[in-house]
Amino acid sequence: MDLISQSDKETFENLFVLELANNHWGQLERGLSIVRDHGTVARFNNVKVAIKLQIRDVDSFIHESFKGDQEYRYIKKTEDTVLSLEDFERLVSEIKNVSCIPMATPFDEKSVDTCVYLGIPIIKIASSDLNDWPLIEKIASTRKPVIVSTGGASEKDLDDLVQFFEHREISLAINHCVSLYPSEDDELELDQIDYLRNRYPEHVVGLSTHEYHDWHSSMLISYGKGARTWERHIDIDDGGPTVSSYCSVPEQCDEWYRAFHKAREMCGGVSSSRRVISQKETEYLDALVRGVYARSDLKSGLMINKDNFDKYFYLAIPLLKGQLSCREVINGEKLTSDLSAHSSLMVSDIDGPYGSNTELRKFIENRGL
Repeated sequence: MDLISQSDKETFENLFVLELANNHWGQLERGLSIVRDHGTVARFNNVKVAIKLQIRDVDSFIHESFKGDQEYRYIKKTEDTVLSLEDFERLVSEIKNVSCIPMATPFDEKSVDTCVYLGIPIIKIASSDLNDWPLIEKIASTRKPVIVSTGGASEKDLDDLVQFFEHREISLAINHCVSLYPSEDDELELDQIDYLRNRYPEHVVGLSTHEYHDWHSSMLISYGKGARTWERHIDIDDGGPTVSSYCSVPEQCDEWYRAFHKAREMCGGVSSSRRVISQKETEYLDALVRGVYARSDLKSGLMINKDNFDKYFYLAIPLLKGQLSCREVINGEKLTSDLSAHSSLMVSDIDGPYGSNTELRKFIENRGL
């Protein structure tokens, strides 16, 4: 039974999250170009896309004693990619202009307030912050839907986080993630999608991925396993800063989206109920069904039952229009016509429900060769 709420499906299902890697090196115009180029490709592929910003209140995020430290890579990168509130406002506006959803990962409590100010509708919790409870509490206070990445988390960590959001009735999607940048194909651990879906059946499960060899196979596999939201880092190759190997440029995302559409086509899109069987498939299978034929000359009035069926009849292909088949149970019906040896037993040759029920009779008369 499908336990995921309709609200969560509408928010998270088939959502692609594109993260502006390294805050596009703190260059607003470059960030706007990334948004426009990726927004164009998303629109062309008719997919639902959120473009995600990274927000840090640098004044409080970095300890005073370490500001300007060039040895600690994370501090240097954070300081080198600082954006103003006005820059974020411009980016959010442009994300909306290209018909994408603005989204953000806040890394501190003040940045959560910035998300609220900017009208960010979905908040992301990074793998590194899965145990940062002051930050998690602050994010929960907004009541906004949340996507969490699970890289490096223990089962207890995940259980605690999921129960926290469930208790507060806040929408939550859970992304399988391997926090290796980039990830090799043999490091993806896609079976963890099965684990997450089995353990947390009331939540949309997704894949946050950093592989760099193939934008096709992991989509087919993850969709088939039930992932319904995906995340990648994005960039553009404009002759500026070198594109990190774990980032996807627009043409690679195009390949990714095409794989998504192929996966949906091949999987069918229905997992909570039996699929609707097409007329084309029914007609194909009907051509393989055995029909009922008389073994010998038979007289009208013969009573047919399960004990004498094999004595008087046999099954063989082809099945003809109006002919009874191996699918019909004939037990207690009377033959109403004479039959010659090896002739087909037609629905008009017996009494009982197959002949008297208009819909059943119509179905049998339109089936077969």
